[in-house]
Amino acid sequence: MTKPNERKLTIARSMAEAIAQEMRIDPSVFVMGEDIGPLGGVYGNTRGLIEEFGDERIRDTPISETAFISAAVGAAQDGMRPVVELMFVDFFGVCFDAIYNLMAKNTYFSGGSFKVPMVLMTSTGGGYSDAGQHSQCVYGTFAHLPGMKVVAPSNAYDAKGLMTAAMRDDSPVVYMFHKGLQGMGWLGTEAGATVHVPEESYTVEIGKAKVVRQGKDVTIVSLGMGVHNALKAAKTLESQGVSAEVVDLVSLVPLDRETIRASVAKTGRLIVVDEDYMSYGVSGEIIASVTEHDISVLKAAPKRVAFPDVPIPFARVMEQYCLPNPDKIVAAWDQMKAA
Repeated sequence: MTKPNERKLTIARSMAEAIAQEMRIDPSVFVMGEDIGPLGGVYGNTRGLIEEFGDERIRDTPISETAFISAAVGAAQDGMRPVVELMFVDFFGVCFDAIYNLMAKNTYFSGGSFKVPMVLMTSTGGGYSDAGQHSQCVYGTFAHLPGMKVVAPSNAYDAKGLMTAAMRDDSPVVYMFHKGLQGMGWLGTEAGATVHVPEESYTVEIGKAKVVRQGKDVTIVSLGMGVHNALKAAKTLESQGVSAEVVDLVSLVPLDRETIRASVAKTGRLIVVDEDYMSYGVSGEIIASVTEHDISVLKAAPKRVAFPDVPIPFARVMEQYCLPNPDKIVAAWDQMKAA
Protein backbone atom coordinates (compact mmCIF):
# COMPACT_ATOMS: atom_id res chain seq x y z
CA MET A 1 0.00 0.00 0.00
CA THR A 2 1.31 3.45 -0.93
CA LYS A 3 1.66 5.85 2.00
CA PRO A 4 0.76 9.57 1.80
CA ASN A 5 3.46 11.51 -0.07
CA GLU A 6 5.10 8.24 -1.09
CA ARG A 7 6.42 8.16 -4.63
CA LYS A 8 7.07 4.60 -5.71
CA LEU A 9 9.09 4.04 -8.88
CA THR A 10 10.42 0.98 -10.63
CA ILE A 11 14.17 0.69 -11.12
CA ALA A 12 13.68 1.38 -14.84
CA ARG A 13 11.88 4.66 -14.18
CA SER A 14 14.31 5.72 -11.47
CA MET A 15 17.28 5.16 -13.81
CA ALA A 16 15.64 7.23 -16.57
CA GLU A 17 14.83 9.99 -14.07
CA ALA A 18 18.40 10.13 -12.78
CA ILE A 19 19.80 10.40 -16.31
CA ALA A 20 17.30 13.10 -17.30
CA GLN A 21 18.00 15.19 -14.21
CA GLU A 22 21.75 15.05 -14.78
CA MET A 23 21.39 15.86 -18.49
CA ARG A 24 19.42 18.99 -17.61
CA ILE A 25 22.28 20.40 -15.55
CA ASP A 26 25.30 18.96 -17.35
CA PRO A 27 25.48 19.34 -21.16
CA SER A 28 28.44 16.93 -21.29
CA VAL A 29 26.20 13.95 -20.44
CA PHE A 30 24.82 11.98 -23.37
CA VAL A 31 23.57 8.41 -23.91
CA MET A 32 24.47 5.80 -26.53
CA GLY A 33 23.28 2.26 -27.12
CA GLU A 34 21.02 -0.06 -29.05
CA ASP A 35 17.28 0.77 -28.96
CA ILE A 36 17.73 3.47 -26.31
CA GLY A 37 16.01 6.16 -28.44
CA PRO A 38 12.35 5.98 -29.50
CA LEU A 39 11.95 2.53 -27.93
CA GLY A 40 13.15 3.88 -24.57
CA GLY A 41 15.44 0.92 -24.00
CA VAL A 42 14.50 -2.74 -23.98
CA TYR A 43 14.23 -2.48 -20.19
CA GLY A 44 12.62 0.97 -20.05
CA ASN A 45 15.59 2.73 -18.48
CA THR A 46 15.86 5.46 -21.15
CA ARG A 47 12.14 5.97 -21.69
CA GLY A 48 11.20 9.58 -22.44
CA LEU A 49 14.76 10.82 -22.90
CA ILE A 50 14.80 11.24 -26.68
CA GLU A 51 11.59 13.28 -26.55
CA GLU A 52 13.24 15.77 -24.18
CA PHE A 53 16.85 15.79 -25.36
CA GLY A 54 16.70 14.80 -29.04
CA ASP A 55 18.77 12.38 -31.05
CA GLU A 56 22.01 14.36 -30.72
CA ARG A 57 22.23 13.47 -27.02
CA ILE A 58 20.24 10.21 -27.08
CA ARG A 59 22.03 8.25 -29.78
CA ASP A 60 20.65 4.98 -31.07
CA THR A 61 23.59 2.95 -32.36
CA PRO A 62 24.06 0.06 -34.78
CA ILE A 63 24.68 -3.39 -33.33
CA SER A 64 28.38 -2.67 -32.95
CA GLU A 65 29.27 -2.69 -29.27
CA THR A 66 33.01 -2.36 -29.84
CA ALA A 67 32.47 0.77 -31.94
CA PHE A 68 30.16 2.72 -29.66
CA ILE A 69 31.87 1.76 -26.39
CA SER A 70 35.24 2.73 -27.89
CA ALA A 71 33.69 6.00 -29.08
CA ALA A 72 32.43 6.63 -25.56
CA VAL A 73 35.94 6.13 -24.14
CA GLY A 74 37.27 8.76 -26.56
CA ALA A 75 34.45 11.15 -25.75
CA ALA A 76 35.03 10.71 -22.00
CA GLN A 77 38.74 11.44 -22.38
CA ASP A 78 37.81 14.55 -24.37
CA GLY A 79 35.66 16.00 -21.58
CA MET A 80 32.24 14.44 -22.14
CA ARG A 81 30.39 12.16 -19.70
CA PRO A 82 28.83 9.40 -21.79
CA VAL A 83 26.38 6.82 -20.52
CA VAL A 84 26.47 3.73 -22.74
CA GLU A 85 24.28 0.65 -22.61
CA LEU A 86 25.48 -2.87 -23.29
CA MET A 87 22.05 -4.44 -23.74
CA PHE A 88 23.01 -7.80 -22.18
CA VAL A 89 26.11 -8.23 -20.03
CA ASP A 90 26.60 -11.57 -21.84
CA PHE A 91 27.65 -9.54 -24.90
CA PHE A 92 30.81 -8.30 -23.18
CA GLY A 93 32.80 -10.87 -25.13
CA VAL A 94 32.46 -8.95 -28.39
CA CYS A 95 33.66 -5.64 -26.89
CA PHE A 96 35.86 -6.49 -23.91
CA ASP A 97 38.92 -4.90 -25.48
CA ALA A 98 37.10 -1.56 -25.46
CA ILE A 99 35.93 -2.09 -21.89
CA TYR A 100 38.99 -3.46 -20.21
CA ASN A 101 41.97 -2.42 -22.32
CA LEU A 102 40.64 1.09 -22.99
CA MET A 103 37.94 2.21 -20.54
CA ALA A 104 39.48 0.63 -17.45
CA LYS A 105 43.16 1.25 -18.18
CA ASN A 106 43.55 4.57 -19.98
CA THR A 107 43.72 6.67 -16.82
CA TYR A 108 46.58 4.47 -15.60
CA PHE A 109 48.26 4.34 -19.00
CA SER A 110 48.24 8.14 -19.21
CA GLY A 111 49.74 8.57 -15.76
CA GLY A 112 46.58 10.30 -14.65
CA SER A 113 46.63 12.83 -17.49
CA PHE A 114 43.30 11.54 -18.80
CA LYS A 115 40.18 10.74 -16.84
CA VAL A 116 37.54 8.40 -18.26
CA PRO A 117 34.26 9.57 -16.67
CA MET A 118 31.75 7.22 -18.28
CA VAL A 119 29.02 4.84 -17.21
CA LEU A 120 28.58 1.43 -18.79
CA MET A 121 25.10 0.24 -17.84
CA THR A 122 24.25 -3.36 -18.59
CA SER A 123 21.54 -5.91 -17.76
CA THR A 124 22.18 -9.06 -15.77
CA GLY A 125 20.30 -12.10 -14.58
CA GLY A 126 18.04 -14.90 -15.67
CA GLY A 127 14.87 -16.55 -14.50
CA TYR A 128 12.78 -16.06 -17.63
CA SER A 129 14.15 -18.75 -19.98
CA ASP A 130 16.48 -16.70 -22.16
CA ALA A 131 19.25 -19.31 -22.05
CA GLY A 132 23.01 -19.16 -21.78
CA GLN A 133 23.79 -16.08 -23.89
CA HIS A 134 21.23 -13.70 -22.37
CA SER A 135 20.91 -14.67 -18.70
CA GLN A 136 24.27 -14.44 -16.97
CA CYS A 137 25.38 -12.11 -14.18
CA VAL A 138 29.21 -12.37 -14.46
CA TYR A 139 29.60 -9.96 -11.53
CA GLY A 140 32.90 -11.56 -10.65
CA THR A 141 34.31 -11.06 -14.14
CA PHE A 142 34.02 -7.28 -13.91
CA ALA A 143 34.83 -7.00 -10.20
CA HIS A 144 38.02 -9.02 -10.70
CA LEU A 145 39.58 -6.55 -13.13
CA PRO A 146 41.10 -3.33 -11.72
CA GLY A 147 40.33 0.11 -13.09
CA MET A 148 36.52 0.07 -13.00
CA LYS A 149 34.00 0.72 -10.24
CA VAL A 150 31.13 -1.80 -10.23
CA VAL A 151 27.67 -1.29 -8.72
CA ALA A 152 24.49 -3.40 -8.63
CA PRO A 153 21.32 -1.87 -7.15
CA SER A 154 18.61 -4.00 -5.57
CA ASN A 155 15.90 -1.33 -5.42
CA ALA A 156 14.73 1.85 -7.13
CA TYR A 157 16.03 4.25 -4.44
CA ASP A 158 19.56 2.92 -4.75
CA ALA A 159 19.24 2.68 -8.53
CA LYS A 160 18.61 6.41 -8.91
CA GLY A 161 21.24 7.46 -6.40
CA LEU A 162 23.89 5.14 -7.81
CA MET A 163 23.22 6.29 -11.37
CA THR A 164 23.63 9.93 -10.36
CA ALA A 165 26.81 9.13 -8.44
CA ALA A 166 28.16 7.12 -11.38
CA MET A 167 27.57 9.96 -13.86
CA ARG A 168 29.42 12.40 -11.58
CA ASP A 169 32.35 10.06 -10.94
CA ASP A 170 35.62 10.69 -12.75
CA SER A 171 36.29 6.94 -12.98
CA PRO A 172 34.51 4.49 -15.29
CA VAL A 173 31.58 2.84 -13.53
CA VAL A 174 29.99 -0.45 -14.60
CA TYR A 175 26.33 -0.22 -13.60
CA MET A 176 24.81 -3.72 -13.51
CA PHE A 177 21.01 -3.82 -13.25
CA HIS A 178 19.10 -7.09 -12.86
CA LYS A 179 16.38 -7.60 -15.46
CA GLY A 180 14.03 -9.21 -12.94
CA LEU A 181 14.11 -6.05 -10.78
CA GLN A 182 13.35 -3.53 -13.53
CA GLY A 183 9.58 -3.61 -13.09
CA MET A 184 8.99 -4.87 -16.62
CA GLY A 185 6.15 -7.38 -16.37
CA TRP A 186 7.34 -9.62 -19.18
CA LEU A 187 10.60 -10.23 -17.31
CA GLY A 188 8.92 -10.99 -14.02
CA THR A 189 8.67 -8.31 -11.37
CA GLU A 190 10.07 -8.34 -7.86
CA ALA A 191 7.69 -6.13 -5.88
CA GLY A 192 10.31 -5.33 -3.25
CA ALA A 193 12.43 -3.46 -5.79
CA THR A 194 9.74 -0.81 -6.39
CA VAL A 195 10.17 1.62 -3.49
CA HIS A 196 9.83 5.29 -2.59
CA VAL A 197 12.15 7.49 -4.67
CA PRO A 198 12.55 11.22 -3.93
CA GLU A 199 11.91 13.47 -6.90
CA GLU A 200 14.97 15.63 -6.28
CA SER A 201 18.41 14.54 -7.43
CA TYR A 202 20.58 12.71 -4.87
CA THR A 203 23.50 10.28 -4.76
CA VAL A 204 24.07 6.92 -3.10
CA GLU A 205 27.68 6.38 -2.08
CA ILE A 206 29.60 3.97 -4.28
CA GLY A 207 31.52 1.55 -2.08
CA LYS A 208 29.15 1.44 0.89
CA ALA A 209 27.07 -1.64 1.74
CA LYS A 210 23.78 -1.50 3.65
CA VAL A 211 22.40 -3.64 6.44
CA VAL A 212 18.80 -3.98 5.22
CA ARG A 213 17.64 -6.30 7.99
CA GLN A 214 19.05 -6.56 11.50
CA GLY A 215 19.73 -9.98 13.03
CA LYS A 216 21.92 -11.81 15.52
CA ASP A 217 22.20 -15.49 14.47
CA VAL A 218 23.48 -15.46 10.87
CA THR A 219 24.59 -12.91 8.26
CA ILE A 220 23.29 -13.31 4.71
CA VAL A 221 25.24 -11.23 2.17
CA SER A 222 24.06 -10.64 -1.39
CA LEU A 223 23.44 -8.13 -4.18
CA GLY A 224 20.77 -7.39 -6.77
CA MET A 225 18.07 -10.06 -6.93
CA GLY A 226 19.85 -12.06 -4.26
CA VAL A 227 18.98 -9.43 -1.65
CA HIS A 228 15.28 -10.13 -2.16
CA ASN A 229 15.85 -13.88 -1.93
CA ALA A 230 17.82 -13.27 1.27
CA LEU A 231 15.04 -11.16 2.80
CA LYS A 232 12.45 -13.82 1.99
CA ALA A 233 14.66 -16.51 3.50
CA ALA A 234 15.17 -14.34 6.60
CA LYS A 235 11.41 -14.14 7.03
CA THR A 236 11.11 -17.93 6.84
CA LEU A 237 13.98 -18.34 9.31
CA GLU A 238 12.31 -15.89 11.68
CA SER A 239 9.29 -18.21 11.85
CA GLN A 240 11.74 -20.90 13.02
CA GLY A 241 13.19 -18.69 15.73
CA VAL A 242 16.33 -17.73 13.77
CA SER A 243 17.33 -14.05 13.53
CA ALA A 244 19.05 -13.38 10.19
CA GLU A 245 20.86 -10.17 9.29
CA VAL A 246 20.86 -9.24 5.59
CA VAL A 247 23.62 -7.17 4.00
CA ASP A 248 23.06 -5.59 0.57
CA LEU A 249 26.48 -5.08 -1.01
CA VAL A 250 25.18 -2.28 -3.32
CA SER A 251 28.71 -1.92 -4.69
CA LEU A 252 31.21 -4.61 -5.68
CA VAL A 253 34.08 -2.25 -6.43
CA PRO A 254 34.93 -0.76 -4.03
CA LEU A 255 33.76 -3.61 -1.77
CA ASP A 256 32.68 -2.58 1.72
CA ARG A 257 34.49 -5.30 3.62
CA GLU A 258 34.14 -3.52 6.95
CA THR A 259 30.33 -3.70 6.98
CA ILE A 260 30.48 -7.41 6.11
CA ARG A 261 33.06 -8.14 8.81
CA ALA A 262 31.18 -6.17 11.45
CA SER A 263 27.98 -8.09 10.73
CA VAL A 264 29.68 -11.49 10.85
CA ALA A 265 31.51 -10.53 14.04
CA LYS A 266 28.06 -9.98 15.56
CA THR A 267 26.34 -13.13 14.23
CA GLY A 268 29.23 -15.58 13.94
CA ARG A 269 27.82 -17.19 10.81
CA LEU A 270 27.90 -16.28 7.11
CA ILE A 271 25.87 -17.29 4.05
CA VAL A 272 26.69 -15.63 0.72
CA VAL A 273 24.07 -15.58 -2.05
CA ASP A 274 25.21 -14.90 -5.61
CA GLU A 275 23.43 -15.48 -8.94
CA ASP A 276 26.82 -15.55 -10.63
CA TYR A 277 28.71 -18.82 -11.02
CA MET A 278 29.90 -20.56 -7.85
CA SER A 279 33.64 -20.85 -8.56
CA TYR A 280 36.18 -18.01 -8.63
CA GLY A 281 33.54 -15.36 -7.93
CA VAL A 282 32.12 -12.79 -5.57
CA SER A 283 30.97 -15.38 -3.02
CA GLY A 284 34.50 -16.68 -2.47
CA GLU A 285 35.89 -13.13 -2.20
CA ILE A 286 33.40 -12.22 0.51
CA ILE A 287 34.18 -15.33 2.52
CA ALA A 288 37.92 -14.66 2.16
CA SER A 289 37.38 -11.08 3.32
CA VAL A 290 36.05 -12.44 6.61
CA THR A 291 38.28 -15.47 7.18
CA GLU A 292 41.54 -13.72 6.29
CA HIS A 293 40.68 -10.87 8.63
CA ASP A 294 39.67 -12.86 11.73
CA ILE A 295 38.58 -16.48 11.42
CA SER A 296 37.97 -16.70 15.17
CA VAL A 297 34.65 -14.82 14.85
CA LEU A 298 33.09 -17.74 12.97
CA LYS A 299 31.00 -20.30 14.84
CA ALA A 300 30.57 -22.44 11.72
CA ALA A 301 32.05 -22.77 8.23
CA PRO A 302 30.56 -20.22 5.78
CA LYS A 303 28.12 -21.39 3.12
CA ARG A 304 27.56 -20.30 -0.48
CA VAL A 305 24.32 -20.30 -2.46
CA ALA A 306 25.28 -19.58 -6.06
CA PHE A 307 24.68 -20.68 -9.64
CA PRO A 308 26.41 -23.99 -10.41
CA ASP A 309 29.30 -23.99 -12.86
CA VAL A 310 27.21 -24.86 -15.92
CA PRO A 311 25.84 -22.84 -18.86
CA ILE A 312 22.43 -21.40 -18.01
CA PRO A 313 19.72 -23.74 -19.33
CA PHE A 314 16.86 -22.60 -21.56
CA ALA A 315 14.31 -25.06 -20.13
CA ARG A 316 12.48 -23.32 -17.31
CA VAL A 317 12.51 -26.25 -14.91
CA MET A 318 16.27 -26.68 -15.37
CA GLU A 319 17.02 -22.97 -15.02
CA GLN A 320 14.94 -22.66 -11.87
CA TYR A 321 16.71 -25.74 -10.46
CA CYS A 322 20.04 -23.89 -10.85
CA LEU A 323 19.07 -20.40 -9.66
CA PRO A 324 19.49 -19.32 -6.02
CA ASN A 325 16.21 -19.02 -4.13
CA PRO A 326 14.97 -18.57 -0.56
CA ASP A 327 14.55 -22.31 0.01
CA LYS A 328 18.20 -22.92 -0.86
CA ILE A 329 19.27 -20.23 1.61
CA VAL A 330 17.18 -21.82 4.37
CA ALA A 331 18.71 -25.20 3.47
CA ALA A 332 22.19 -23.68 3.78
CA TRP A 333 21.29 -22.55 7.29
CA ASP A 334 20.03 -26.05 8.13
CA GLN A 335 23.32 -27.56 6.94
CA MET A 336 25.29 -24.99 8.91
CA LYS A 337 23.28 -25.69 12.06
CA ALA A 338 23.72 -29.44 11.68
CA ALA A 339 27.48 -29.29 11.19
